[in-house]
Amino acid sequence: MAARLPAGPGRRGGELEALFLLLLWFAAVDGAASPEPPPKCEELRLGQYYMCDEPKIDNSTQEPMNCTNHTAYVQCLPAPNITCRDYLGIEKVFTGQEVGFYKPIACRNVNGYSYKVAVALSLFLGWLGADRFYLGYPALGLLKFCTVGFCGIGSLIDFILISMQIVGPSDGSSYIIDYYGARLTRLTITNTTFRKMQTYP
Repeated sequence: MAARLPAGPGRRGGELEALFLLLLWFAAVDGAASPEPPPKCEELRLGQYYMCDEPKIDNSTQEPMNCTNHTAYVQCLPAPNITCRDYLGIEKVFTGQEVGFYKPIACRNVNGYSYKVAVALSLFLGWLGADRFYLGYPALGLLKFCTVGFCGIGSLIDFILISMQIVGPSDGSSYIIDYYGARLTRLTITNTTFRKMQTYP
């Protein structure tokens, strides 16, 4: 009959050390077998990609083209020799010419309603309901027409509301306002502010 060795503190420490080394070996093999995938291109830091393209500005709206849900997208090109996953999820090494991701920029959804026209109609023809007809509120426009602008009081109230942009187009879009015109929101110059070059005759 073989004698059993007593489980002492020295033996227990050796078992823990062997278990720890075994866990380290498994972690090293797992790390070597599955290398960490490259990051997504939109997670690159500034300097790892070229400056993103400036958006194309629509002359009639003074806003970036293809603006949907107050967002437009511009192309961004990763710097040469950067490896990342592009907007399709494909891992590639970039040369500086391929699109890596699309950067969202804020824009205003406009649908053809001019702020200047709305204010002018409200000022001069508001008592006939022309401002409400123009903005897509035919029922209110007809009511103002029949009551001569609620005896002038409704016309004055509508003029104030439209001038302050509290009342806007019925479809929820924003007014078309010249970029350099007066807006109630203060314009500030930041790194993401885009200006359309002015042409002189």
